[in-house]
Amino acid sequence: MTADLEHVRALSLQENGLATISTTRADGTVHSSVVNAGVFDDPVTGKPGVALVAIGGAHKLKLLRTTGHATLTFRRGWDWVSVTGKTHLIGPDDPDAAFDPAGLPTLLRDVFKAATGTHDDWAEYDRVMAEERRVAVFVAAEKIIGNR
Repeated sequence: MTADLEHVRALSLQENGLATISTTRADGTVHSSVVNAGVFDDPVTGKPGVALVAIGGAHKLKLLRTTGHATLTFRRGWDWVSVTGKTHLIGPDDPDAAFDPAGLPTLLRDVFKAATGTHDDWAEYDRVMAEERRVAVFVAAEKIIGNR
């Protein structure tokens, strides 16, 4: 069984980018939540992978800041694929010296669009993203597994 990012893209486009993201807690148990994600190269490292936009106060962000690692699983019927790798966060509370913070609104829009998102008022979207201290989360495609 081989899987690749095209398999990820095909599944993510079928149902609004719905995926399950999983990481670990300090006690070793798994923390999972449902997110909208899509195929997206990390804008700093250039590594191919998947990305999502997370609200600034999300528990998953606290865990990702600690573990630096996640798995996203996309499933449609019996067809599934998982992407596992190191995480990279870019946001108001997660600055990256190699990324101009002025580009954050555009980055959040682009990640949202990659996860099949649309919006009627991008200025309002930008305002809400800033207010909620939204973060772009990138998961490098270090390992991709699936059922085909």
